[in-house]
Amino acid sequence: MIHKYKNNGYNIVLDVCSGSVHVVDDCVYDLLDIAGDLHEKFDRFSVMDLLGAVSLACQKPEGSAKYSVYGMQEISEAAEEITQLIADGMLFSPDTYEDSLVDYKKRQTVVKALCLHISHDCNLACKYCFAEEGEYHGRRELMSVEVGKKALDFLVANSGSRRNLEVDFFGGEPLMNWDTVVELVRYGRSLEKEHDKNFRFTLTTNGTLLKEDMFEFINAEMDNVVLSIDGRKEINDLMRPHRGGQGSYDEIVPKYLKFVETRKKNERDSYYVRGTYTRNNLDFAEDVKHLADLGFDQISVEPVVASPEDDYALRDEDIPALLDEYDKLAKLYLDYRKAGKPFNFFHFMIDLEGGPCVYKRLSGCGSGTEYLAVTPWGDLYPCHQFVGNEDFLLGNVFDGIKRDDIVDEFKCCNVYAKPECRDCFARFYCSGGCAANAYNFHGSITDVYELGCKLQRKRIECAIMIKAALADIEEGDMEK
Repeated sequence: MIHKYKNNGYNIVLDVCSGSVHVVDDCVYDLLDIAGDLHEKFDRFSVMDLLGAVSLACQKPEGSAKYSVYGMQEISEAAEEITQLIADGMLFSPDTYEDSLVDYKKRQTVVKALCLHISHDCNLACKYCFAEEGEYHGRRELMSVEVGKKALDFLVANSGSRRNLEVDFFGGEPLMNWDTVVELVRYGRSLEKEHDKNFRFTLTTNGTLLKEDMFEFINAEMDNVVLSIDGRKEINDLMRPHRGGQGSYDEIVPKYLKFVETRKKNERDSYYVRGTYTRNNLDFAEDVKHLADLGFDQISVEPVVASPEDDYALRDEDIPALLDEYDKLAKLYLDYRKAGKPFNFFHFMIDLEGGPCVYKRLSGCGSGTEYLAVTPWGDLYPCHQFVGNEDFLLGNVFDGIKRDDIVDEFKCCNVYAKPECRDCFARFYCSGGCAANAYNFHGSITDVYELGCKLQRKRIECAIMIKAALADIEEGDMEK
């Protein structure tokens, strides 16, 4: 299977199963249509077979108009290039992973990451919050040190031989329970040597309670920090107000800038500012630009996932505008690089040469198996978006997992279990999308969230195009 498309002046061909990416000329690009038809009929075909098929195509009016612009030598060279790439396993390569994935999923699963809901409470009233302003369909509560320690003990006990363990302090707003965060980090560090583990802590915050006297501890202990902000002041304050209605932008931006300045001087400098775009800002590239101009160089802006009746929810009719906006953002990204003002955009950071193993790519984020969420009272759920839905209550940190049937259901959730994913070019990059979104929209974790799929495919196309453009930029710099 191949996927070919044009973007920003590039003709890009992705060989889905090998992961090979080709930037080709117009002749190769057009001949691949005929090569694809031949490949569906024959396992192997020669240059002469392809040239013969081109000749037959030219006898039809539409084929003549399409291929007559190329000379015979150009067509012959393109045919040779295509057949050689097929022979090298870099075009129309077979999918050999499905049977192996079944065996991979049968392996004993270990828990490697916890999302600690350190606070089921929040001091903001973000309009799109899936957690109901931090309550998660239940009571407001802060996690105790006792429950948090038990969660870390559970993680160590269920992590098998895996050394690197991840813990995200999440909310609500985790800084409402800052002292417990500090205590749990110290407890985690005390477990590392005894159990040969390494904890990687992360923190997600709305920034309103961030104080300078926290910076040193956060910079020393947190491997990543997520700073929530939606972009321009009017956009952020519309969707992320305090409970009294006042905006949060003016309050958090100075704190974020000061924090990031200190963060970059630290060995652990990973962070990103993360926003959510809604129907109120379909021009979200302007929000990314705004954040970059403020001085932030690690940026993520995500599409809102909301009920269709919400006035800020994205709709199918918005998709053309959103796809155009990602193209606009990709060009902005490249322009800023050329101008010496580079920033990273989370959804454009794609690894074409390494990254997770293929089976990890096909099976997703590990929710419900390798990654679990913990409520303030110790209940375990497949991920933070399932918290509060007792149909997905797995157990608790004191007694362990009791619902192995739910774990098995998530173990079997992969792109081959989703009919919409099996023939999608993006399956090795998106891993089938978010199980929670699929469940919330269709009642099944093996379904898909269609709007999200369309946006994800576009982001992947833009990310690959950017790789091609950056290669050109680097080559140009080397020739100077």
